[in-house]
This record gives sequence, C-alpha cells and structure tokens, in this order.
Amino acid sequence: MAFATLAVPTALASPAIALPASPPVLVGTPAVLALDLGTATGWALRTRDDHITSGTLEFRNDRWEGGGMRFLRFRQWLTETKHIASGLDHVVYEQVRRHAGVDAAHAYGGWLGILTAWCEHHTIPYEGVPVGTIKRFATGRGNADKAAVIAAMQARGFHPADDNEADALALLLWATSSTRGRA
Repeated sequence: MAFATLAVPTALASPAIALPASPPVLVGTPAVLALDLGTATGWALRTRDDHITSGTLEFRNDRWEGGGMRFLRFRQWLTETKHIASGLDHVVYEQVRRHAGVDAAHAYGGWLGILTAWCEHHTIPYEGVPVGTIKRFATGRGNADKAAVIAAMQARGFHPADDNEADALALLLWATSSTRGRA
C-alpha cells in the first residue's frame, strides 16, 4: 500500500511565521566588572542600566580553614555577582607585575588563576590593565600614590572606603570610557 500526503486546505493550514529581518539588538550598555585583586579585593560594577556600585571584600582565611578556601569564596562571589548583574559582558583587573613579597605574589597568582579560569568557563572576555595606566587615567600621573587615586575618585563623585575600592573605580571608568585614556 502506498502512502500519500494529503494537501491541507489553506483555511486549515497554520499561519506562516514571519522571521525577523535581523537579530534583536540588546539595548543598554555592557555590564563591566573591575577588580583590584588581593586579600582585600576592590571591586566596581557597571550594570547594563548604567548603574555603578563598588566596594571592598576581604578574602582572609581563618585558622580553621585550608589555604584554598579563600579562592573558593572568591569564585563563589564572582558567580553571585554575575547572577545579580544578570550577566557580565567584560571583566577587567589590575595587572600587577611587582609585589612587595613572595606571599603577596603567590596570593595574586591564585586570584588571577581563579578569575581567568572562571571567565573562560563563562565565556566572558577579560583584560588586565597595568597599574600605571590606571593611575595615569585617574590622576594624570602614572606613579600617583594611593591618596591621589582616592582623591581623584572623590572628585568624580564617588566615596571609596579605601584605596582598593578607589583603584577598582578608576579601572572601571577607564574600561568604560570611549577613549580608554587616550586623547
């Protein structure tokens, strides 16, 4: 027995689906997270609705924790921040090339490793920005001290609690400026 396909009368057929001419365009600005990595991590976040929030987080171990627990807490915080921000489009971090001591260098390497692996896992572009570039953008001098960066952020209407938050704010402003510090 042969099978045949019967034509459906036009009156009973499903209506044609109109496909959009182009993919939808996202409205708003990209969500950007800026980080000054360390035991006291400064952070600043610009959400897609152009709202900026910032702060400082402490990632210290207590005497009852293993050495990797602060890195696990940092990774969890990144995930929570991404969720609260309804996604991140870009992450920038302060790229430190010299540290005062071996412990600081090891800790920075741990945070950097967690951050870059997390960004890769979530397919979020990330970028390291040299300390001098951030300071030059914020203050006009690449070798400005911590007080000068705090004062520069205060002059822009922010109220950073410490130099870590001020650095993160300066980095966020650099990353979201149209010229990125170039005239």
